[in-house]
Amino acid sequence: MQDFKREIALLLAEQLPEGLELDLEEMIEVPPKPEMGDYAFPCFKLAKYLRKNPVKIAEELKEKLEPRGVIADIQQIEAYINFFIKKSEFSRQVLDQVLRHPDDYGSQQIGANKTIVIDFSSPNIAKPFNIGHLRSTVIGGALKNIFEYLGYEVQGINFLGDWGTQFGKVIYAYKLWGNKVDLSQEPIKQLLKLYVKFHEEAEKNPELDEEARAWFRRLEEGNPEARKLWEKFRKITIDELKKIYDRMGIEFDEYSGESFYSKKADEVAARLEEMGLLQESEGAMIVDLSEYDMPPFIVKKKDGTTLYAVRDLAAAIDRYERFGFTQSLYVVGQEQTLHFKQVFKVLELMGYEWANRCVHVPFGLYLFSGEKMSTRKGKVIFLEEVLDEAVSRVREVIEEKNPGLEEKDKVAEMVGVGAVFFADLKNTRIKNVPFDYDKILSFEGETGPYLQYTHARITSLLKKGEEQLDLDKIDFDQLKEPEEMAVIKTVGEFPAKIQEAAQKLEPSIIAKYLISLAAAFNTFYNAHRIITDDLTLTRARLALALAVKITLRNGLKLLGIKAPDQM
Repeated sequence: MQDFKREIALLLAEQLPEGLELDLEEMIEVPPKPEMGDYAFPCFKLAKYLRKNPVKIAEELKEKLEPRGVIADIQQIEAYINFFIKKSEFSRQVLDQVLRHPDDYGSQQIGANKTIVIDFSSPNIAKPFNIGHLRSTVIGGALKNIFEYLGYEVQGINFLGDWGTQFGKVIYAYKLWGNKVDLSQEPIKQLLKLYVKFHEEAEKNPELDEEARAWFRRLEEGNPEARKLWEKFRKITIDELKKIYDRMGIEFDEYSGESFYSKKADEVAARLEEMGLLQESEGAMIVDLSEYDMPPFIVKKKDGTTLYAVRDLAAAIDRYERFGFTQSLYVVGQEQTLHFKQVFKVLELMGYEWANRCVHVPFGLYLFSGEKMSTRKGKVIFLEEVLDEAVSRVREVIEEKNPGLEEKDKVAEMVGVGAVFFADLKNTRIKNVPFDYDKILSFEGETGPYLQYTHARITSLLKKGEEQLDLDKIDFDQLKEPEEMAVIKTVGEFPAKIQEAAQKLEPSIIAKYLISLAAAFNTFYNAHRIITDDLTLTRARLALALAVKITLRNGLKLLGIKAPDQM
């Protein structure tokens, strides 16, 4: 809790020389073991200023410090000074903050008057929403929730891949074989079949690729037939995508796409030429980035068509002009790391001082037997099928474990979708994730269903004890057992964990935190009765349980996961 850290920092500052360029409050840590105190101050950085061994500094500083206020005891261990907070004060401050502000516990206003733009999900039109799109969607969705909770104005943008040569392929494939497909039934799967067939046939007849490029040129030039087919495919795709986004609870402030920036890309290319940044290379027009140890940034191909890289430049410029963002985040796979380094460098060379506010948020891929998916080969797993399978498995468990549960289908949907989300978000985003149906849909161990079940268990407990719970009559002195203090400490870490997740652009920090919170509560739950014969003790423990429920619910919400009251 910041108030405790602030008091410790003030105490330390009184005994240290003035003028130290150190943020003492920021340096304070939480020890790994409860017996080592509630907070610890490492003296290593002080060695640079005081020119002494850190252990010697800690020893001398400890002799000068006296407990006061909420600080019950001070100890020195090696180069650390450890502080013990009065249990009742610690409990009161943490729980009061949660219980008095349940709907927004953990929220902060550090982002007031600042705007974050988040580009995430961004599937291609005329292609299925497959499991490969899940990572960008849930990571971006979680970051959007996190930044909004911290008070930022957030613009969530779904930047659709709706332009480029691939659409020449889809258009030409539809003209060749479209009479054999029915786009009124599962239209995306039908378009995928056409796309796969095109690549199979193009391997035998390379002239098909030339025809596809010609159709894309027609599309860029505004050919009515090409434009009509493209608009048809785009509308079909967005309509299907919105159904899945609604199911996932993912919202965007706008759907845009590369097509919107096709004309603006020509303006950007002209500007690059005016600035003397463009040069010809083997018939193509490029920005030479060899000075920055990067390959050339291709602006136009030999046939004069622009590439998606230039459309990314146009989109970045447009977003800054519209939003004046503090940061613009691109939640895109790590295989695009070089691309974004190039885009940001070219923006910098164009003189945009805000170029360093553009940040690539890379993530690993789902792997299948060590390989990634291929839309061209039709090797994809539809996300909707994964969600359906998860919900179906949860429904079976409910029928077996709790057949009398009300609203079984609603609960199965919440838990099934939550399982898929959490299986992704608990991983550090940069790591590749082996796709394993059983692991992703498992409801044992460190999973979304485990957290949801803990929430439901607490809800049931609170219902049993609702007559005893009175938030105006809590005696915080009752909460002194080690298991109780471990829960309270963990609850109190929630606001800092949200900040850390935002700073590191890492939703897994919150996912892992929620696992530790549920584990701490379940240890407490198994060690002590909550509803006892002692009303004062019962009331305090019920308040503690309620604080855990609130924190679990708020944390899951940040990850885009719902918390059912019954399971």
